[in-house]
Formats: sequence, structure tokens, C-alpha cells
Amino acid sequence: MNIVLTGSIGNIGKPLTKELVDKGHSVTVISSNKERMAAIEALGAKAAIGNMFDPDFLTEIFTGADIVYLMETMEAAGDLFDENVDFIEKINEIGHHYKMAVERSGVKKIIHLSSIGAHTDKGTGIIVFHHHVEQILKQLPEDLAIKFIRPVGIYFNMFSFINTIKNKGAIISNWGGDRKEPWVSPLDIAAVVTEEIEKPFEGRTVRYVASDEVSPNEIAKALGEAIGNPELEWKVISDAELLKSWLNIGFNEQVAKGFVETQASQRSGILYEDYDKHLTVLGKVKLADFAKEFAAVYQSDEV
Repeated sequence: MNIVLTGSIGNIGKPLTKELVDKGHSVTVISSNKERMAAIEALGAKAAIGNMFDPDFLTEIFTGADIVYLMETMEAAGDLFDENVDFIEKINEIGHHYKMAVERSGVKKIIHLSSIGAHTDKGTGIIVFHHHVEQILKQLPEDLAIKFIRPVGIYFNMFSFINTIKNKGAIISNWGGDRKEPWVSPLDIAAVVTEEIEKPFEGRTVRYVASDEVSPNEIAKALGEAIGNPELEWKVISDAELLKSWLNIGFNEQVAKGFVETQASQRSGILYEDYDKHLTVLGKVKLADFAKEFAAVYQSDEV
């Protein structure tokens, strides 16, 4: 099949591109960075370099595709430290451009990489933009089939713990404890998207993706042992303390407040309300596997 992927070749896009090419599909990868062209082509895919905020460019690339894979990221909207960026509005704009390009191009099958929490526009913080984009895409004609893929928290988000571990000797956040939560590897996301691409499309469906279910305290134990600090603790602070620390390092205020609310929704369980209603088969990559990757990055000072 002729498949177009948005999102370039990052943590999810790279393994997804490789899997699809290996299965014999013709893959075009959209990137805004022309320096990624060689890396995209090295994977056996075609590179389409252009602006995600240009619906004419998107329409041109989508035209003739059997399936288009859509995703939106905060990085596409701007610098997290730029106080002038309205991230929710910018990502909504990307969603509208996607809708316009899909309508103009005649594509009839879409996979949308959304997120856990996209079931609601209440109480999930900054990730509410995934809900908004889902709603925008649902406005497309009914004869257009859409698979909404909702990953849970992605392992690589834990790299953000490295700074406080090194500087304060602990993982510090506004949620924690012993309640198990779902986490997922980019490799398992790529595997599920590949599986869904090759299965029949009909109507509008939702599928969650998770690799393991572990508690914050279990995460601290696993990561601590991997980096040679078996006594590593996960410490919980208030929403106000966390917000203050993020604003102090220069985070965009919308981003800082939004992430605090997102993590508070993990604490309250709001984030998992719809996930808990679905039977999700866990993927292959467990926390113990990621802990090795975390330790390698921790020791290399990549983050």
C-alpha cells in the first residue's frame, strides 16, 4: 500500500517507517526538517519536506495515498520555553489543516495517533489538544474510516526525571505512590499502528496501547537499580510547588500549568477513566527493558 506518515522519524516514526518498509509498503514520510531527508531515505522511504501549517503541501502529499497516519506534537507547535506560543491553539490549527488536506486529497483511511485522555476535554491539562484534534477529524465525512490510536504514558517521558535525580537525588512530581499505571514503549506503538494499518478499516474505532502497568514506586525502584542507586525515591510535592519549579526554569506558563494538571489527572485517575473501560493487551517492552535504556542515557548525559 501507499502510506503517508506525518511526524518525521522520531521515537515512534522511525521504527514505524522501518516496519512498514520491511513489509513491502511504499512509505512517504513528512518532515519539516530537510536535514532528515537522508535519514528517511536510508530507511527505504520517500521524504516529503514541508510545513505542517501548509494545507496545500499536505494535500499534495496525501493525494494518492491509501492510508494517512496523522500525529501532532508540541514540538511542532513551538519552543516550550517561548512564552508567546499558545500550544493548544497551534495544535488545533494543525488538526484543521489535516482535515482540510484529507478532504481535498480524497483519502478514505486514516490512522490518528492520539493519546490517553483524549476521551474528554475536562481535567487532563495540556494534552487536551489530542481530544480537540480527534473532534476535528470526526467532522470528516462518514464514509471516511478513522482508527484513533491512544498510547498511554510513553517511557521516554521518564528521561525528564534525570535532572532531579542528579541534582536532588530523587524523582520529584505531584503524583506518586503504589497504584499501578500503564506505560508504553514507542516500539509497541509502532507495532500496533502497523497491525492496524494492515487490518480492515470500518467506521470510527479507538484502540489503547500499553506495554506494562507499574506504580511510581516500582518505577523508582527499577530505574534506581539500573543506575546503581537502589535507594532512589519517588517524592511527591504539591501542585503549587511543582508549578513554581517549572516556571522558575522558564517554561511557557500554559505548558507549565498544563503539565501540572495532566500529572494531577494521573493522581486522581481522571486520565485513566476510559482506558480502564477497555481491555488492552500489553505489549512486549516492559519497564525492566526500558530501565536499561534509561541507565544508558543517564550515564551518557544525553539529557
